[in-house]
Amino acid sequence: MMLDMLSEPLSYGFMQRALVTSVAVGVICPVMGSFLIVRRWALLGDAISHAVLPGIAVAYLLQLPFFLGAVTTGLATGLGIGVIERNTRIKPDAAMGIMFVGAFALGLAIISRVPGHIDLYHILFGNVLGVRETDLYLALVCGAGVCGTVLLLYKELLTWAFDPVSAQVTGMPVRGLHYMMMLLLSVTIVASLQAVGIVLVIAMLITPAATAFLLTGRFLSMMGVAVVLGVLTGVAGLYLSYYMDIASGATMVLVGVLLFVLTALFAPGEGAVWGWIGHADEKGRAQVENDG
Repeated sequence: MMLDMLSEPLSYGFMQRALVTSVAVGVICPVMGSFLIVRRWALLGDAISHAVLPGIAVAYLLQLPFFLGAVTTGLATGLGIGVIERNTRIKPDAAMGIMFVGAFALGLAIISRVPGHIDLYHILFGNVLGVRETDLYLALVCGAGVCGTVLLLYKELLTWAFDPVSAQVTGMPVRGLHYMMMLLLSVTIVASLQAVGIVLVIAMLITPAATAFLLTGRFLSMMGVAVVLGVLTGVAGLYLSYYMDIASGATMVLVGVLLFVLTALFAPGEGAVWGWIGHADEKGRAQVENDG
C-alpha cells in the first residue's frame, strides 16, 4: 500500500520533474541557509528573495530570461544594503528592511503596468507541480554551481562566516567573499522560485538550517543534517500537496516548520521539553528537602 502511494504519482511526467526539483531545492537552500544562520543573515535572505521581483518584471518586459533579471536585482539589492551601511548611521537590519520593502514595491508597481499577464501567484508562492523541463534544468545547474562554489571555497567561506576580522587580517578578500555570497544567495533564490516562490523561499533557506543548528554543534555536520532535512521537507511536502490538493510551496514550508517545532521541543540536550522536565525534577527535589 505504501509503495503504491509512493510510486503512483511518479507515473506522471510532471511529478517526476517536481520530485527532482524538490530534491534540488532541498539541497541548495540548506547549504546557503547554514551560512545565513551562523552569520545571522536571515533577514538578508528575505530581502534578496523579495528584491528579485522587479528583475523578473523587467526581464518579462524586455523578453529576457527571468534568471538574468532576478540575479541582477538580487545583487543590486545586496550592493544597496552595503552602501547604506557604509555611508549612513542606519543599522544593517534597517538597511535590509528598507531595500526589501522598496524593491518588492517596485516589482509590484512594474507588474501592475505590464501589458499582458504575469502569473504573480506562482511567482510569489511557487508551484512545483508546474515545473517545466527548463525550470528543472535551471534548478539543477544553479544547484551544481552553488554547491561546487561552496565546496571549492569552503575554508575561506567558513573563516569569513565565523571570524570575518581574522579573515581580513590574514589577507582574505573579505569584501569579495561577501559579494560572492550575495551572488550565490541570488542564484539559490532563482533556482527555488518555481518550487516555493519568492515569499516562501526564505523558509526553505532558514528552517532546515535552523533545525540542524539545534541538533549538532559542528558546522559541517549542521550543513549535512540541514540538507537531509531539506530534502525530506521537499519530498514530503510534494507528496502531501499531491494527495491533499494543497499549494505545494506552502505544504513544503509547513513540513519544515513542523520538523523545527518537534526538534525545538524534543532535541537531545536542546529540547524545551527536557528543560521543563529537568525544572520540574529540581522543583520536586527542593520541595522534598523542604518537607524533610
